[in-house]
Amino acid sequence: MRDSTMKKPLAERRIRGMRAEYDFSGGVRGKYADSYRRGANVVLLDPKLAEAFPDSKPVNDAPRALVGIAARAEARKRPRA
Repeated sequence: MRDSTMKKPLAERRIRGMRAEYDFSGGVRGKYADSYRRGANVVLLDPKLAEAFPDSKPVNDAPRALVGIAARAEARKRPRA
């Protein structure tokens, strides 16, 4: 029993082809390729955080504010010449 697998033999998988419910006739090939090439970052927010950030503007504003605060704190730590 150890050598058996749950997968169907390759020949059997090829015969079936694509399922009827997979209809790509209205699809556009490469529609999002350029945006992914330029760099797309997808971040999943915790559901409770998603309630606090209704769209992308506050999601982007929050880290920008933290970066500004960190930069000011770092500037205070540096000795003045």
